[in-house]
Amino acid sequence: MPEVAVPPGARTMILNMGPQHPSTHGVLRLVLELDGETIVHATPDIGYLHTGIEKSCEALTYHQAITLTDRIDYLCPLTNNLCYVLAVEKLLGLEVPPRAQWLRVMLNELTRIASHLVWLGTHAIDIGAMSVFLYCFREREDILRAFEIVSGQRMMTSYFRVGGLSLETPPEFLPHVEKFLGYFPDRLEEYEELLTRNRIWIGRTKGVGILTTEDALDLAVSGPTARASGLDWDLRRDNPYSSYEKFSFRVPIRTEGDVYARYLVRLDEIRESLKIIRQALDGLPDGPVQARAPGVVLPPREKMKTEMEALIYHFKIVTEGFRVPPGEVYQAVESPRGEMGYYVVSDGTSHPYRVKVRSPSFANLQALPRIAEGRLIADMVACIGSIDIVLGEIDR
Repeated sequence: MPEVAVPPGARTMILNMGPQHPSTHGVLRLVLELDGETIVHATPDIGYLHTGIEKSCEALTYHQAITLTDRIDYLCPLTNNLCYVLAVEKLLGLEVPPRAQWLRVMLNELTRIASHLVWLGTHAIDIGAMSVFLYCFREREDILRAFEIVSGQRMMTSYFRVGGLSLETPPEFLPHVEKFLGYFPDRLEEYEELLTRNRIWIGRTKGVGILTTEDALDLAVSGPTARASGLDWDLRRDNPYSSYEKFSFRVPIRTEGDVYARYLVRLDEIRESLKIIRQALDGLPDGPVQARAPGVVLPPREKMKTEMEALIYHFKIVTEGFRVPPGEVYQAVESPRGEMGYYVVSDGTSHPYRVKVRSPSFANLQALPRIAEGRLIADMVACIGSIDIVLGEIDR
């Protein structure tokens, strides 16, 4: 994008937007140089939420580190769990049973929908559509209830384990998901009726915050933000993991590259996630949800002589850990925001030597100055919401 022209002799003003600002979607500080209400330059300033999660992993066993991954992107904790355990399983050469893989897919697509609902609700309220915010969080409650059924937690589930899942799903889980699939498509239509052809919504989003295909490539943008600019790339299809190659779904693509296109892509992604969940529900294999890997995964409860023996064995695995052969791997998955990758290095001990996260929000935030400069300051709110950043994974 060319430099924004400032008239000779004009005086610009520096304005801080955030870090305590609801429309920055977290503790993001933007240093804006304004010519009147036009943004001349925008500089993101991050670091207000730094938690040192990557370094903290080095002091924990491979199992204990799972609880930290939940908190990197707190809107898709199960996706973080999956990416991390896939990396460790790759180091171990561990094969996960089909039932566990399909349940992982189902739960990750529920996570994608829940994350997109938070994005849509907050994005809409930023631009003035309050009803959509209330409706989205109403539906999200049922997804969080599903997570609570399987793990006991609504958000920080830590449900995935190296080698599979922590437990078999309770009897009420699958009927709950079936009920959600039954009513949610109609609710999605309600959101569209309120926004997609709304003149105010179109006026605030169409032609605003344009990101070209070339800029998306140059800035390493991924996920729905990149696909709305014409980049046909989705790791679930192009580099499949956890049996995604066995599911049929479409990757939504738009070419306009504006705020409106990013909105439409995410709505279409929700529909595709519903298709994947339906396939996972209808074709769910029987069998165990944990690999047979003594010392890494707990043996079936019936193999234990007493309840106390099971508790002692579990405590030993979690606290003392298990040794992982020396090596390094990079594992990437398609999070609701784009390519999430975990680089894990093992030195042969029971603790990771190094854990480095490639978070999509960190890369996607680079695009914000490119799409916002030259626009009015009111458009900055729409631009921030459209790239769907989560500051937890930017600062991690």
